[in-house]
Amino acid sequence: MTWSDRRVLRETLQTFAGGNVRADRVVDVFMETIPRIHAEIDQLSERRVALWNSLSQGRDPAVVEEIKALDVQLEELWQQIRAERARIRFGERDEIVRRARAEERLERAA
Repeated sequence: MTWSDRRVLRETLQTFAGGNVRADRVVDVFMETIPRIHAEIDQLSERRVALWNSLSQGRDPAVVEEIKALDVQLEELWQQIRAERARIRFGERDEIVRRARAEERLERAA
């Protein structure tokens, strides 16, 4: 589930709930994200191992390109996990920016 998918889901839940989202449902949806990403990482890693083993039999440019593509996908998935953990720990990015701007306005007013 991408960031935009999560935002659409949250907006949809807010619409259906009249603006009040049941927090437990939203947390459940997001908490299953990290294990799902880990499962995808495991699958891609297994595929990469198989490709590296086939590459040991002889160089094949198609296999090399597939390994490079898998490396890019794996890096993106790890980045998603890091972003999700940061979101869980610190909150939604929009909310953090809103709080920072409010603090900045208070500091300027003081």
